[in-house]
Amino acid sequence: MGVNAMRRLFYGAVIGMTGMALAAPFSSAAAGAASSKVTVYAPATVSVVAPTTGPTAAAAAGQTVKHTQRGTRHTSAGSGSSGAVATVNGTAATAVASSVLSNFNGTSSNDSRKTNFNQEFEPPDQGLCVGNGYVLEPVNSAYRIFKTNGNTLEGPANVNDLFDQGSTQFTSDPRCYYDATTNTWFATILFLSGGEAVDGKSSQLDIAVNSSGNPENIWTQYEVDTTNAGGNGCPCFGDQPTLGIDQDNLYVTTNEFSILGPEFNGAQVYAFSKKDLVAGVPTHFAHFTNLNIGGTLAASVQPAISTGNPSAEFFLSTQDSSGGNKNGTNGTGSVIGVWAMTNRTALQHGHSPVLSSTLLSSEAYGQPPASAQKGATSTIDSGDDRMQQTQYINGSLWGELTSSVSIAGDPTVRAGAAWFSVHPTVSNNHIGASSSIQRQGYVAMAGNNVIYPAVQALPSGNAVMGFAVTGADHFPSAAYAVLGAGQSSFGAIHIAANGTGPYAITSTRWGDYSWAVIDPSGNGVWVATEYIPPLGSQTPDRLSNWGTRVFEVAAG
Repeated sequence: MGVNAMRRLFYGAVIGMTGMALAAPFSSAAAGAASSKVTVYAPATVSVVAPTTGPTAAAAAGQTVKHTQRGTRHTSAGSGSSGAVATVNGTAATAVASSVLSNFNGTSSNDSRKTNFNQEFEPPDQGLCVGNGYVLEPVNSAYRIFKTNGNTLEGPANVNDLFDQGSTQFTSDPRCYYDATTNTWFATILFLSGGEAVDGKSSQLDIAVNSSGNPENIWTQYEVDTTNAGGNGCPCFGDQPTLGIDQDNLYVTTNEFSILGPEFNGAQVYAFSKKDLVAGVPTHFAHFTNLNIGGTLAASVQPAISTGNPSAEFFLSTQDSSGGNKNGTNGTGSVIGVWAMTNRTALQHGHSPVLSSTLLSSEAYGQPPASAQKGATSTIDSGDDRMQQTQYINGSLWGELTSSVSIAGDPTVRAGAAWFSVHPTVSNNHIGASSSIQRQGYVAMAGNNVIYPAVQALPSGNAVMGFAVTGADHFPSAAYAVLGAGQSSFGAIHIAANGTGPYAITSTRWGDYSWAVIDPSGNGVWVATEYIPPLGSQTPDRLSNWGTRVFEVAAG
């Protein structure tokens, strides 16, 4: 399709680690130390976006596209894995009791084919939100609504239906969240003009809102122009829109790339008045741009899904410290960015919030290698070392990423998960220089790979990490591990659903992310991740055989 040249942001580094699932002591005395430098950014541009309705879905006659990549991640200019530079010694934690409460096959490649006129897409780009007894799971390019026992209530349907876009329009990277405090469902996706044959003229961020409490009811749509006409290399688009939320606003961040050229213009940070969105009225929003951190353009700044009433909306990002840059060259990283947005209620009155950031020394992380898989010589794309899903709860800010790891007794560098628990502070309306890393570590499996992690901590303090496992012992499978409250490392890896075979050799693209959310009861964590499903969920030609697994884990 017309977007085959679109890019996936790789900014690499390196790590090493030991054990099956552990958080070992980091050797540097500076690990977790707070930075004394705080960057405060220029005020945002504040605008208003009104609800809108998209074009009516039309029949797609004469479609010839068969199998294409739907996601638009930036492709690395480097040579893949940056290799392991350290071995971290440690042992797995004492197991915390856990059980899988629900476990079912989710939206699949065959669902996407059925709802997109026999076109096949990869990867899924995992969305998941849960509330009021419903589970909504949007992917590229279909969605289903389930009951929590796995029974399908609606779908499969074209994912564009949620956003009132035509069924042949190009969209990608769906995410969603159910906000129990307002009984509202939110969903986001990127949009490129021209349909499947993207014309390179314009782009937008689509936001869909359903304040009825029932995701089967009508959604209200908002469209935010992200073309940045006149910008560097533009027309541009906002790649991989993320999703965060707190008591005041909905937050979306993107990476701005030229639609047709190589230019990268850094992270864009948006805040939307939650009050306005829930009411379905013209919505105040702020847009921060021209963001630098540590002397380079900021990228992949992940907003937190916040529980409670934090003093700021917090974000996390990764940062190469040597030998690389954020525009595609692999390097090494042992620093993370911690961000805060304060003065958030000013947005409701047409004024800019305040955005600031600082850097913290951390454990090492880096560009992961491609992942081997059982039953095949072909490998799976492990993605890159950008920060993945972020959460704020009980005073802690959680984040995780896929990284290169070196496991004791395993001569091969693997892909594994690096994770961080940060104590963020606010001082003088900015991110506090006293912010620090509380705990950090790695999750890995000897002879295998752990990719695309997603972490959620429960009110109890226990945390669940979901991910895909693939390697010599496993077809690509859905898995999880549990961290006990106060423990320094995750326990053993549990397979929630075994893959049924290897990923198709024509379909090496995987991810681009998993997703996890706390059940509104606070008693469990829902996880959705990619795996190889039963044959009935694969496309009939087997050229696209990915599926997703949805499961809930009770921990402790």
